[in-house]
Amino acid sequence: MKLNSILLPCLLLGSSVLSAQTVKSSNVKFTQYDMPNGMHVILHEDHSTPIVAVTVLYHVGSKNEDPTRTGFAHFFEHLMFEGSDNIKRGEYMKLVQNSGGVMNANTSFDRTFYFEILPSNQLELGLWMEAERMLQLKVDSVGVETQRKVVKEELKQRNENTPYGSILNEAFGHAYTVHPYRWTPGGSPEYINKAALSEFIDFYKTFYVPNNATLSIAGDINIAQTKILIEKYYGSIPKGTKAIPRPTAVEPIKTAEVRDTVFDNIQLPAVVMAYHTPAQGTPDYYAMNMLATVLSQGKSSRMQKSIVDKQQKAVFAGAFPLPSEDPGLALMFGVANMGVSPTDLEAAMDVEFARVKNELISEDEYQKLRNQTENDFVSGNLKMAGIAENLANYYVYYKDANLINTEISRYMKVTREDIQKAAQKYLNKENRVVLYYLPKQ
Repeated sequence: MKLNSILLPCLLLGSSVLSAQTVKSSNVKFTQYDMPNGMHVILHEDHSTPIVAVTVLYHVGSKNEDPTRTGFAHFFEHLMFEGSDNIKRGEYMKLVQNSGGVMNANTSFDRTFYFEILPSNQLELGLWMEAERMLQLKVDSVGVETQRKVVKEELKQRNENTPYGSILNEAFGHAYTVHPYRWTPGGSPEYINKAALSEFIDFYKTFYVPNNATLSIAGDINIAQTKILIEKYYGSIPKGTKAIPRPTAVEPIKTAEVRDTVFDNIQLPAVVMAYHTPAQGTPDYYAMNMLATVLSQGKSSRMQKSIVDKQQKAVFAGAFPLPSEDPGLALMFGVANMGVSPTDLEAAMDVEFARVKNELISEDEYQKLRNQTENDFVSGNLKMAGIAENLANYYVYYKDANLINTEISRYMKVTREDIQKAAQKYLNKENRVVLYYLPKQ
């Protein structure tokens, strides 16, 4: 059982695995600028493979939604494939596939991300298609009704028909009372049903505007020529006129553990612990990420060796910090072995958390951790699609696209003592939600 099969499809709705060619691992050079209409542009030129990744990140996720209309960001991830004034309904995907490319999109709490991976001689196609849906997407009754059915069925399959599929909904719903992270990107089918066409149009005109978008392109391009094409397709798109809502709610510091039981269509019980963690980019964020690696990354990780292999109390156990723009959650998740009670599994997990709180990790473990972290960082920039996405993320969340080259230094500054302090600060019972997942009768 893998985390991807349980959690990530819900957190990054619509995400798919890319099949782009790898590139050399080195310092990523890029050019960036702002257009008069407010759109930020980032360009990375690399001729190692004849492909290009055209991506657009809109700074809108589920946290920007009206609490009585949750699910709009995810809904638009689907609606954006309906076509435009110049692209017939249902033709969007065909145009890319017939050109030898792939495309997809995903939605999170904080953003919606669209991409095409194309042969480099099809760069102009990708730019035109993204400009079309930025300027004149078909937001009409036919498309809205079609996607209502698609989205409702997707959510049903994910939340109701997938074992443990409601974990993110339950964890975030129990952990937050004020901040909009209390609902997840999938949102509510009920609200999607209630929404009028005018509400979808208003959402589009508010968030899908150049001044809320970052166009990031990486691959076999000529930067000067690409700038000309970008001006051709995006220069005339007007800046949005509506104020872009940004949530300001701050979740209160937790003072008591929250516990609940969820009955699901499962065979084996599970224990889910959700600990409140700092926002991405903070020093504690890096320490918590490295702590999670110690606990659960690889066959030699602590939870795997102790809880799964040695004690055989779980068939799967892991720790997963979920990066978010505002303070978020780290999930500690275990599926009980046959005959093991959730209480016993929880106790075994707590023992491992107590160890990292009371003892420094060993020097050997620390060095291995640093190597793993550096390898993960480098691997994130081995594909054109990854480079384009990372450049956009770093700019939008940190206002520093060059972190694609330098963020690793923040991880390397984390000491053994920092990891222990993070464990002591965040892995506390009053800072967590504990959910027991039990089989339905």
